Amino acid sequence: MALKDGTASWGEAMRVYSRPQVIAMLFLGFAAGLPLLLVFSTLTAWLRDMGISRSTIGFFGWVGITYSIKVLWAPVVDRLRLPMLTRLLGQRRSWILLGQLGVMLGLAAMVMTDPTVSLTSVAICALLVAFSSSSQDVAIDAFRIESAIDEYQGAMSAMYIFGYRIAMLVAGAGAFYLADWSDWDTAYLCMALLMLVGVVTVLLVSEPERAIPVETRQLESGLTHRLHADRPGRWFRLEAWFLGAVVAPFVEFFRRNGSWAILILSFIGLYRLSDITMGIMANPFYLDLGFSKTDIANVGKLYGFVMTLVGSFLGGLLVVRYGIFQPLFAGAVMVALTNLLFVKLALVGADLAWLAVAISGDNLSGGFANAAFIAYLSSMTNRAYTATQYALFSSLMTLPGKFFSGFSGVIVDASSYELFFTYAALMGLPAVILSWLLWRHALDSGQPFQPKPDKSTLP
Repeated sequence: MALKDGTASWGEAMRVYSRPQVIAMLFLGFAAGLPLLLVFSTLTAWLRDMGISRSTIGFFGWVGITYSIKVLWAPVVDRLRLPMLTRLLGQRRSWILLGQLGVMLGLAAMVMTDPTVSLTSVAICALLVAFSSSSQDVAIDAFRIESAIDEYQGAMSAMYIFGYRIAMLVAGAGAFYLADWSDWDTAYLCMALLMLVGVVTVLLVSEPERAIPVETRQLESGLTHRLHADRPGRWFRLEAWFLGAVVAPFVEFFRRNGSWAILILSFIGLYRLSDITMGIMANPFYLDLGFSKTDIANVGKLYGFVMTLVGSFLGGLLVVRYGIFQPLFAGAVMVALTNLLFVKLALVGADLAWLAVAISGDNLSGGFANAAFIAYLSSMTNRAYTATQYALFSSLMTLPGKFFSGFSGVIVDASSYELFFTYAALMGLPAVILSWLLWRHALDSGQPFQPKPDKSTLP
């Protein structure tokens, strides 16, 4: 599909969802989303059901740190070839498959472990699942970015989100149904078998083609030479590998973006600040207003799930139709403004109609903005360092929001929900301003999709 003047027709934009690499992301998204709850809320329910104390269960939250520090081993996923597997499947598919097998092994081992006898063994198995899952995430992100041009990344991310959300329903509600019907061992064994969806997908899809641009090779060679790592010997070979796999991705990013690099990193850290900040207080807010758990489940979870998917689909569609920056800016504005719907809901009280309106706005805008944002992050990576640079971006994009969300309860207790949601809306203003500046910069540079300087050298 050729894009003319930075836009595509509506028919061309819709047809992107029928492309094989886009459809594959549905199943890879499912494989990525399935393990998450199995080492978080679903696992804590299992442990509590087995009589484990709440204090002990709380420590299992540390398993989640694995997902936040995956950037530390992303360079290994980017560069290290796996014996036999890489030769048969390629760099990306081999690491995805290894991660999936690790998840299956960890889940199966948890089934064979009794939490009441050896809780440490359960923790080790959970850590294996989390490490394998986060490694799979790094490889899938690289696979997604390298499998399609920047203009398709919105649709790729929308399909990924769709599969991811379905998997979370399966690993959440589905696991509870299975545990209630049989037991937790059966539930976790079924979850391990469902990872075969991802395994089969990896075996069926094609490995994306990769080419290391001349500029990238020159950069790595220059670093190696300047730091005297080009001398013979095992230690110097290891140092040269470290410079190429770990140091070069960061040097390349700052060299490519120049004085805009800090602004871009600030934007990445601030774009999701508003929705992450308010998200942690959403369920307590619904309960405090007087909504029943059934109301929250039906409207907030099930209906909200559908609206998130609709928003993701629209975001991916408009990225193909108009490019990355217009939907990115629109998403930032929508996320900030829809927080004001919760201010209205706080004033109205437990009104189901207004709850549906607030959930519609919040989840629609969140799905829309997330699809556009992932497309932007994908466009900012150099495909010679896809896994490393994208892991950096994905880690950075949640850290400020998680930090500020820790103060959300303090703000509510000291004031009111109305003031808190107004505060959350204002937290979205930096993202609006920065997305507008980046949009204008891209237009001034004649780069509606922010292509990389070395894009022409890629297959």
